[in-house]
Amino acid sequence: MTKKQHILDILKERGYLKQTVFEDELRKLLEQKKVTFYIGFDPTADSLHVGHFTTLMAMSHMQRAGHRPIVLIGGGTAMVGDPSGRTDLRQMMTKETIQHNVDCFRKQMARFIDVSDGKAIFVNNADWLCSLNYVDFLRDIGTCFSVNKMLTAECFKQRLEKGLSFLEFNYMLMQGYDFLMLNRKYDCVLQMGGDDQWSNMLAGADLIRRKDGKQAYCATFSLLTTSEGKKMGKTAKGAVWLDAQKTSPYDFFQYFRNVEDDRVDTCLKMLTYLSLEEIAQLTAHRDERINAAKERLAYEVTAIVHGKEVADEVLSKVRASFSQDVDNMPTVDVSADTTSVIDVLTACGLCKSRGEARRLIEGGGVSVNDTKVVKWDEALSQEVKQKGEFVLHKGKKVHIRVLLKK
Repeated sequence: MTKKQHILDILKERGYLKQTVFEDELRKLLEQKKVTFYIGFDPTADSLHVGHFTTLMAMSHMQRAGHRPIVLIGGGTAMVGDPSGRTDLRQMMTKETIQHNVDCFRKQMARFIDVSDGKAIFVNNADWLCSLNYVDFLRDIGTCFSVNKMLTAECFKQRLEKGLSFLEFNYMLMQGYDFLMLNRKYDCVLQMGGDDQWSNMLAGADLIRRKDGKQAYCATFSLLTTSEGKKMGKTAKGAVWLDAQKTSPYDFFQYFRNVEDDRVDTCLKMLTYLSLEEIAQLTAHRDERINAAKERLAYEVTAIVHGKEVADEVLSKVRASFSQDVDNMPTVDVSADTTSVIDVLTACGLCKSRGEARRLIEGGGVSVNDTKVVKWDEALSQEVKQKGEFVLHKGKKVHIRVLLKK
């Protein structure tokens, strides 16, 4: 009988694991029993994005290995704002906005985490943070934190250059207190999350040791980045959201279809459930054959986030675009009063502004049907307007059918 692979080895092989504390002890613990672990998500928007998705996939692997996840949504910490990785103060949100975002997060996360039969727990740290007496909190928790040590934490370094508010300085105490509360209530012994949270995680594990004399563990995940070291999940239009109303399934698919060649292997490992053997076969070549791996990546991620039926539909449209199958390619309705190509580009959402559209046209990146647009203020031809539809090409990868509607 084949021995079951250790979850830490799975996380390492797929590229998730970055740092751990007391790894040998944690490895033995995960072998001996099913542990309860938690990952926190501050509801700073009304949708999760690609950065969250990486963490959710790691959480899913942990759950598949038999361990119980606690999804902590930071309705309380969101009122302060995490300074990690920030050069400026986060915008303050109202309680109503935070609660709306919390509700959106819970609904989305249910797609990725099995919540049946107590296999996962959802909690909101507003339940304990918002009712705290500040003086009591300082006396009970504040005495366990060294200001000198906190100031050396990576999460504060960037903020110290421009000015760290006392509001943000409390964040580490609040996150540490979360871990303590979850340890006491659910016997949660492991906190996991993005590598930018390392200092906050260590603070929580140390707080548990100081207050209750118990051992607690931390493990961080690598952030998904481009070859330039920037976080993946950003486009000219902004973040790549998991909400279909904020990023359409077609645009979501296309984002992953167009990732850099040298990031395909990493994305397949971290964002899909494909076996490492199949991933190795898909990414064995760095010539035009890598495009098949990109298409598979885009399909698998879209299927996980939006469902197989949606992924099948998008794949059909994408292939129709490249094969010039007009009847099946993505279609956008534009007012028949629109006269210029530059206005069509902005109306279709292919460009955020007329300035961006003008630069694209002047760079030779736009065609109407099979004719390249050479002037930035070029008008749609009478023939196109009479027909009432045309194919708009943006570069070599974006092809959409435009219908002129009265």
